[in-house]
Amino acid sequence: MRSINPKISLRSTFLGLSSFQLLAMFRRGMFYTFLSVYMSTFLGLSPIIVSLYATLPMIMSVVFQNFVWGPLSDKFQRRRSMIILGEVLAGIGTISVWFVHSIFSNKLLAGFVIIIGLMCIEAFWSMSNINWSALISDIYPSKDRSKVMGQLTSVGGFGRIIGISIGSILYNNGYGFRDGPLFFVAALVMFVSSIPMIFTSEGGIKPEEEIEEENNDNTPQNYNFKVIFIIFIISLTFINFGRNSIATFYSPYLKLDTGFAVGDILLGYIANTRSVAVLTIGFLAGTLSKKFGHARTLILGVGLAIFALVTTGLTDNLILIFVGSFFMGAAEVIIFAASYVIASNLIPSKRRAKLFGVYNTTFFLSWGLAGTFISGPLIDFLLNNDFDEVISYQAAFIVGALITGIGLVILLVLEILLKPRSAKK
Repeated sequence: MRSINPKISLRSTFLGLSSFQLLAMFRRGMFYTFLSVYMSTFLGLSPIIVSLYATLPMIMSVVFQNFVWGPLSDKFQRRRSMIILGEVLAGIGTISVWFVHSIFSNKLLAGFVIIIGLMCIEAFWSMSNINWSALISDIYPSKDRSKVMGQLTSVGGFGRIIGISIGSILYNNGYGFRDGPLFFVAALVMFVSSIPMIFTSEGGIKPEEEIEEENNDNTPQNYNFKVIFIIFIISLTFINFGRNSIATFYSPYLKLDTGFAVGDILLGYIANTRSVAVLTIGFLAGTLSKKFGHARTLILGVGLAIFALVTTGLTDNLILIFVGSFFMGAAEVIIFAASYVIASNLIPSKRRAKLFGVYNTTFFLSWGLAGTFISGPLIDFLLNNDFDEVISYQAAFIVGALITGIGLVILLVLEILLKPRSAKK
């Protein structure tokens, strides 16, 4: 096992991590904001099929994080190296997906080529995701993680703003997916994003950390933490599945001719409102956790997510769409920063990568699976029963809020049960 290289300062490490995060969110904002639009409008795919571009690749990501890269990372403790390798392989895969999908003139087949191609990409990209999560906990002590995660998420929000802005300009001017521009730019950013990671620590846990974990692994207190971790993961599953169930349908909903009928540029502005919230609120995440505690901060974030979903699902006012988008971003960064610290405090260091795979599962699967099995079937059912398009999509937002509310109730019960024990300690 290796400890952090003392010659690499935390400042240069943070610079490398933040640069990586900026470029990663630039790519995601630019690529995925418009991919659902491309598949639903240009390729003419149904909502359920569109949702598969997120669902199946995320299942692949979760499988490889939990059963391949997580165990390998814990065994070899090569966090940085695996992040770089994952980004490079995903970049090569992205170019390959464009080339193969462009061969097919049949739009349905072209759509499934993208879906299957993204599954292959995620198998390698997940190597980067799981090791990034573990690396933060390797480098930073518990008291600093909320602040660091908030700052990194804010930097990512700035990158997402730039990515969405460039993506909206390219897509609006005919430089979208079919001829390759957005595929090429996304791949290039993957290659470039691996460069800042050279300036970070390799990561990994110290030998004394592993020995300490082995000595304490079977204590009654450790068992209690295992139970708490399981309940916490169940809560996060409902929270993330609820708030992300509308992720793949958000852009198509705003572009409905019978609804808001927003153009590509305006869609970029709405999406960037969410990014602005991530950028600004992220710097406050550490302060909120320090003042109110990680659990209460997480509860606040979940409450904001429910408010954003209800506001978006019940309004016909475009201004309130911007308001809902802002609170979605605020909820996103607060939930991510607070839940990450809670998880990192519960996860033993020697199983850090593997159990962070379990934690990441609640996020990654929610981006696709919730759309395929919740929002997609609901929207299709209502449309097939002659409900109005707008009402069919709005119903998905309300159901998403209800599912998120279930997660909030579980989280509140967990907090109430744990509070007396914390007071005794």
